[in-house]
Amino acid sequence: MKRFYILVLLLGSMLTAKAQFGGSTITGKIAGTVIDSITKKPVQYASVAIYLSSGKTPLNGMLTDANGGFKIYNIHPGSYRVTITFVGGYKTKTINPVVTSGSKPDANLGSIKIRPDNGDLGEVSITANAPLVESHIDKIVYNAEKDITNVGGNASDVLQKVPLVAVDINGNVSLRGDANVKVLINGKPSGAMSASLSDVLKTIPADQIKSIEVITSPSAKYDAEGSAGIINIITKQKNVSGVSGSVSGGIGTRQNNGNFNLNYNKNRLSISANIGGNLTWPQTSLTNFNQYITKAPDTAHNTANRTSIIKRYGTISSITAGYDVNSYNSITSTFRYNRGGFNQTGPSHNTSSGSMLSSKGIDSAYNNIYDNQTIQHNLFYGFDWSVDYTHKFHKEGEELDLSAQWSHSIVNTDYTNTYTGEAGVVPYSNQRGLNDGTNNEYTFQVDYTLPISKTLKFEAGGKTTIRRLNSNFDTFGGDDLDVQDPVNSDIYDYNQNVYAGYSVFTITLPKNYTILAGGRFENTTINGDAISEEPNLPAVNQNYNIFIPSLTIQKQFGTSQTLKLSYSKRITRPSLTYLNPFVNMSNPQSESEGNPDLRPEISQTVELNYNTFIKSSVINFSIYYKHINGLIESIVVPDSTGSAAKSDVGTVSTYQNIGSNNSWGSSFFGSINPIKILTIRGSINAYTYSPDPTGLFASDHSAEGTYVQYNAFGMAEVDLKSIVGQVFAIENSPRRTIQGTNPSFSLLGFGVKKQFDNKKASIGINVLQPFNKYKYFDQNISGPGLTQTSSTAFPFRSVGLTFSYSFGKLTFSNPKTKSNNPDDEKQDDQGMGSAPAGGGAK
Repeated sequence: MKRFYILVLLLGSMLTAKAQFGGSTITGKIAGTVIDSITKKPVQYASVAIYLSSGKTPLNGMLTDANGGFKIYNIHPGSYRVTITFVGGYKTKTINPVVTSGSKPDANLGSIKIRPDNGDLGEVSITANAPLVESHIDKIVYNAEKDITNVGGNASDVLQKVPLVAVDINGNVSLRGDANVKVLINGKPSGAMSASLSDVLKTIPADQIKSIEVITSPSAKYDAEGSAGIINIITKQKNVSGVSGSVSGGIGTRQNNGNFNLNYNKNRLSISANIGGNLTWPQTSLTNFNQYITKAPDTAHNTANRTSIIKRYGTISSITAGYDVNSYNSITSTFRYNRGGFNQTGPSHNTSSGSMLSSKGIDSAYNNIYDNQTIQHNLFYGFDWSVDYTHKFHKEGEELDLSAQWSHSIVNTDYTNTYTGEAGVVPYSNQRGLNDGTNNEYTFQVDYTLPISKTLKFEAGGKTTIRRLNSNFDTFGGDDLDVQDPVNSDIYDYNQNVYAGYSVFTITLPKNYTILAGGRFENTTINGDAISEEPNLPAVNQNYNIFIPSLTIQKQFGTSQTLKLSYSKRITRPSLTYLNPFVNMSNPQSESEGNPDLRPEISQTVELNYNTFIKSSVINFSIYYKHINGLIESIVVPDSTGSAAKSDVGTVSTYQNIGSNNSWGSSFFGSINPIKILTIRGSINAYTYSPDPTGLFASDHSAEGTYVQYNAFGMAEVDLKSIVGQVFAIENSPRRTIQGTNPSFSLLGFGVKKQFDNKKASIGINVLQPFNKYKYFDQNISGPGLTQTSSTAFPFRSVGLTFSYSFGKLTFSNPKTKSNNPDDEKQDDQGMGSAPAGGGAK
């Protein structure tokens, strides 16, 4: 509750801050949307100027945005004249008078129609749709809402199509082959994702996602967490005047989705609400498992044929409210709630044979044939509540941002394992487990931006992140599974504090050079303690500092070519699951335990990137080198501990800092229009894996040499205005570890959409994996005394019907040029790396 009171006090201080920053004089704004009187389409890049009604000198002005909108602030009460001009294309439009007052400081002019100079210009398209993929100075943007095959899916389905990103069968996300990715929602971390990223992504409907940003070389202003980089999921929030909304979803043979969005924006107040849900039909997967163990004096051959039936569900909703107190002060608050889970059941037929040395030193042979029935329920829910306050100073571009967030999440897992065997002989005891986890995360941040001159901008800030986690794991045995097993139960508290400060300089040099240089310092303290007396687990105590420099040098050639060289450093901090030394025996044949001595993983990346626009085509090419120290991987070793509850040999896995890895990589993505109605897009990322294990882990290195891994995506789209069709394919190679390979992944799909009512409504059909019902995922692990393979057949073929409908008054307003999100991108791209006017980028 103390953190709750802190947030309330902070909110109160923000509301009173405007008096301290000199914002007592109320000023307003003049806003509107410029549209073509013939085509009814928005006119972008039109010049808007404001004069006193009888004046001859303009007081202020701007260009309309890609939606034809404009907002001009710092308007004192009075009578004004507004002119809209578009040289060489439209007749000048004058509106006089436009009156504001102290009681009504804002004037919304609504839709302003301007007439072409001649009839021919009425047929000229003056707007362009955003391309599916855009390249900016520091990130790649995938415009998910432009991809019709996303409708009816979830966030995992969308991420599969993002350049440089791969998603495996379990929903684990990797960026350029590295799974240590920081995933944000609207620039902010989510407590739910820190607990179960893959499960939460499956609950987010694709219809909620506007775009996805991929940041491979983050500057020092970003959190250093995540060695691979940052993935930022941007949800749909329309900047409209009045009331508008949309409803969309899909019904299919594999999963069903629904999403509803409602927006209200009038004068200084804006409210946006969204709710979406996901429900899958029961899906049956089949797994064949084979394991050989030859670790003297024990030997074993274990097999299993498993049938697993899984059913997922989830919902996520949010409400955002923003209020512009005046031209200098604004406040925004977002509350997001999520709830989801999955139920998994299924039998397994198992055999185990071999010999083992018992706890009494007796070498004995065994031969077990038994069946296992598993019932598992998983539930996760929680919320993220954030408050952001922005103060703009009188100097153009000078800004102060204060942010606070509270993330609360609960993860509950309960399972029951029962065993039956020939003549009543089974190798394991029946077991019931309850695992309850609670996560509270509190974040406080301040950011300051100061344009020192036209060629120099300074940014600085600080951030505190406080994490409080508790894990309560109880196991039960006995005839009725109601007798607690204290040795295999655990209560563990985990505290992590991260204190950070940064400064960044943006320097604009002659001949179209730009330098972005900065540094970030982070201090981390971690304390983990076992509360229960048994099983007497060791504590975790860590304290370390890290300096994070960043540097980007960019050169722009003309208006369409950009060359960029960047350096970044990142850190991956082990979570509670990685550090907690408790041995998880929910699967006694494949146990797992944490490592309290595990240290963070540090990566450094150097990247050279080239981006160009050639008419309607986009080409982006990168080469990069990454060095990782303290590489974290899961090591599987034979477990030969015999006990009364266990009478065969299995394995135990533990995360370890295995050594270092040097990786070279290259990525490419492009988009071309060979004919007007056809667009072809593609991306590929290839990189090497060449680990150098040290110490004890050198013996676990079962494969030698350098391995090339890749992920690729291709899509073709035909746009016949009211009918749009797409076909796409995904191919990801197997992912190497020092002990073997994780499964590869490929997917083929297509979709067709029919649009109605000036594209406000649509209905479509999506098909995935039409030629095969099942996809097979193979994994192999080998090490000293261990060889293990598994193959899982998972149903992927599906057919779905999709729909969408937008309603309300779509009078677009100018989006804010600055995000209040503390981890969101806060720098200008200064027109570099994006398309020139009319080139398709927004």
